[in-house]
Amino acid sequence: MNQLYRIALSCLFVLAVNLSFGADVFESPKDSTSKLIDRSAALVMIEDGKTKWGEGKVRDALIKFRQAAVKDPYTWRAPYWIAKCHYRMDNYGYALQYAKEALSMSDEEVNEELYYVLALSYHRNGELDEALKYYGLAMENMSKMRSSELLVQHSMDQCNYAKKQLAAESKFERVRMRGDINSGYNDYNIVLSGQDTVLYFVSRRSNTTGGNMNPDDQLYFEDTYRIVYDPEMDSWDEETNDLGKLNSEGFDCLNWISEDGHWGILTLNNTMTDERKTTRVSDICVIKKNNKGTWNSPKPIDNKSINSSFFDGAASLTADGNVMYFVSDRKGEKKSTDIYRVERNGKSWGTAQVLPDNINTTGRETTPFITPDGQYLFFSSDGQAEGMGGTDIYVSKRIGSNEWTDPVNLGAGINTVNNDTHFVYDAKRKKGYISGLEIVGQKSSMDLYEIDLTNFEFPE
Repeated sequence: MNQLYRIALSCLFVLAVNLSFGADVFESPKDSTSKLIDRSAALVMIEDGKTKWGEGKVRDALIKFRQAAVKDPYTWRAPYWIAKCHYRMDNYGYALQYAKEALSMSDEEVNEELYYVLALSYHRNGELDEALKYYGLAMENMSKMRSSELLVQHSMDQCNYAKKQLAAESKFERVRMRGDINSGYNDYNIVLSGQDTVLYFVSRRSNTTGGNMNPDDQLYFEDTYRIVYDPEMDSWDEETNDLGKLNSEGFDCLNWISEDGHWGILTLNNTMTDERKTTRVSDICVIKKNNKGTWNSPKPIDNKSINSSFFDGAASLTADGNVMYFVSDRKGEKKSTDIYRVERNGKSWGTAQVLPDNINTTGRETTPFITPDGQYLFFSSDGQAEGMGGTDIYVSKRIGSNEWTDPVNLGAGINTVNNDTHFVYDAKRKKGYISGLEIVGQKSSMDLYEIDLTNFEFPE
């Protein structure tokens, strides 16, 4: 045994002995075979995992927390952090399982943050009474500052609103789209093509261009796909991401395409790839077809009020292509993401204006969809007063140059207790498309749904 190893082992043992007498560490049962050295090693693994968590590397953090659980099966800290990882990864079944395990092991030493993770997990699994119970316990045990920071009261309000919505009869039902359009990966963001049988969508599948993963969330980079409807099979098949320069080795998300199919708007981020960098973060780009009918390279819009040094994307345009709505996090020090509006005069775009505070909250507003006539705006938000959980879909009517009616929640049948995003209203076919979580067993992924909106009425 070399000298360095002996010193490290001695330090680790002293640390274990000291920590074992601290009030903040759960003591193993008397009949436990877990040794102090293993408990100390588990604590080190948990700290390593927390560091990776802070860096956004949730999957790497999860590995560390799992290792800690094996080293010390009597600590509640490992399953607590495992639950948080699964929650961040949208695996709400596993999040609830491990949060309950942590609670059963914690005795009097329960961390008030554990109550909050339990409440969130019950909420996302649709067990609203249990969610309310643990939100209440979190609020009772947390400081007012921490409770306010985590928006515990807002989550409780969402639970109560969801219970009310789910108790009422819904006029609408979302149906999972059939065929190759949905996979075991995240599938989202329907774009109407102007053709009845052709749609575009975005996915983070393993066959993404370049085959690379985002080092942050450790998922495949997104690509845009084209899909064709097969009326005989009543399903969407023949999906392809072989779309020329619509896709790169980075994040490629087609947001809008003109009715004639000759040009479109794309959100592009290639800052994390080995390709030549053409974006600063995520930029809104114009993409056009050439005389051969193939796509030219996307070009970021040269307008500092549209493309900033922050995230800018998720654009939606009116039918004439002259008014654009998009999302940015440029006010991130005070808000999450906001929706902006900008008009085009000839070949140049004007100055983008942020939408008013009845649309943009301190929370997250995202994935806007403006109707072709420019009258109604659909968008997702987790900050509006009336929500079911996560982000819900709302609609608002434009009544002035930058004035909008108060948003109306589209209700159960369209919204759920989880994140609901990328709503698209197809006026021609009286259909809606939406992206939402499909929970299968303990895991979930984003899937695409369609909704019959024959009886939909715009609120005035």
